Amino acid sequence: MSDNWLIVIPEDPYWQPERAAADRAAAALAGMLSEQGRRGLEALWHDTVEVVHSFGNLERVTCPRCGADLSTGSRLGEAITERFEDGFATLDVTVPCCGAGISLNDLVYDWPMGFARFRLEVLYPDRAWLTDAELTEIADALGHPVRQILARL
Repeated sequence: MSDNWLIVIPEDPYWQPERAAADRAAAALAGMLSEQGRRGLEALWHDTVEVVHSFGNLERVTCPRCGADLSTGSRLGEAITERFEDGFATLDVTVPCCGAGISLNDLVYDWPMGFARFRLEVLYPDRAWLTDAELTEIADALGHPVRQILARL
């Protein structure tokens, strides 16, 4: 059996909220979940940027500039490992397809993933994707734009 996670992260990987804002955002997210789904809700802060991966849901990665598939043979995994070893001081990479300088956070991940120092996560959320209106509500409570990740381990 798989573990399923709903994760909400700030658009800016380096940004972290104050506790009060995180509590407001967690309360907003809790209101979007069933009683069962709320039980696994946590707000987590990290000292450094972390990869927020969709694991079993990730199917491919493409370049946002030219649309090329970067899933295989592109050194993307090596670039992430190199940035990890440097504590994600930068997420900038040069993509091999068109030579553009792009943040790893801005690549197109199908299914979405990202990078963050803060996250709201729910184990077994008892639902799928949040709507745009729900994401806006969480962003307003947090005070920062957000994105969502559905992870399956």
